[in-house]
Amino acid sequence: MNKVYITKIAKYLPNDPVLNDEMEAKLGMIDDKASKARRIVLRNNGIEKRYYAIDNEGNVTHNNTELTYYAVKALCDEQFVLSDVEVLSCGTSTPDLLLPSHAAMVHGLMKTRSVELNSSSGVCCSGMNALKFGYMSVKSGNSSNAVCTGSERVSSWMRADRFEAEVDNLKELEQTPIIAFKKDFLRWMLSDGAGALLLEDKPRNTVSLEVCWMDAYSYAYELEACMYAGGDKLEDGSIKPWSDYETSDWLTESVFSLKQDVKVLNENILERGVDSMKKAMEKYKITPNDIDYFLPHVSSHYFVDGLYDKFAEAGLEITRDKWFMNLKHVGNVGSASIYLMLEELMNSGQLKSGDRIMLSVPESGRFSYAYAYLKVV
Repeated sequence: MNKVYITKIAKYLPNDPVLNDEMEAKLGMIDDKASKARRIVLRNNGIEKRYYAIDNEGNVTHNNTELTYYAVKALCDEQFVLSDVEVLSCGTSTPDLLLPSHAAMVHGLMKTRSVELNSSSGVCCSGMNALKFGYMSVKSGNSSNAVCTGSERVSSWMRADRFEAEVDNLKELEQTPIIAFKKDFLRWMLSDGAGALLLEDKPRNTVSLEVCWMDAYSYAYELEACMYAGGDKLEDGSIKPWSDYETSDWLTESVFSLKQDVKVLNENILERGVDSMKKAMEKYKITPNDIDYFLPHVSSHYFVDGLYDKFAEAGLEITRDKWFMNLKHVGNVGSASIYLMLEELMNSGQLKSGDRIMLSVPESGRFSYAYAYLKVV
């Protein structure tokens, strides 16, 4: 088996950063009324800046394919050009199309030569799944390099006009025209961007990170869906898919909107995260002392103290000085978040040879967790 190294990381964040007080002007007010949930959600998540691929008038400036392509293009330098790519592995929660695949659409913009493609779907772990495919390709000798991406373009899903038909329907039914919290909640949580990693079978003279191992866990066998889109949850916890609805319901029920069952989230996200982290660390025989930088993808600062406490209770205390996060000034970019965190750390100038980095990514889709352990060479 070959050794695998992350030799370069790049990002693409569209347009100027959007501050908290500018969000509703960008996304619009549903039924021309300010959201009652916005301030509460923002106070808890601790995000102060994020990026949207829409302009001040709400017009789309970039699609997901373009965001991803620009991040991939930013990997290029004198040593590596687009035509050198052997494997393109892309993860996202919000592809532009149901099909063709997201990776195929990105490859279409590259216009270079034939490559092997992989598209990973899901929620936040889709970026890590894309990374693992590239890691396994290089490690096995199937390829000498792989470009892996995580990206989201969610802003257009959150615009107020996407919910107008549902609000009108509620008025016709003489109900209060306020969309459910499970939908409004995510309007103030998510944002746009893309990250790209170059994996190679040899390190470069600049900072390179050896990928020592990757591992992942799913609890879907015992837990119902928590974050979902393209359907709606029934009373028994099952999901009715969009294809089983009448076409008129797609709009009046906002079937394609992103939704989060906050109660299920709060009851399970931390416990299963600690359980999976403990299993991974025991499997690979590492302790908190073997971690110099801990990069946890969390959707909200609301969970940070609780996660730290749960780790400590389980004998996995990672001191807070080792935690590296950029949620506050980059936002929650779903599958791209771990790429954007690692990009900032790798290009910070503070890494030194021998430093060990743990990546931790949960997703609340149906509770999956992915980990990677890296070493600076």
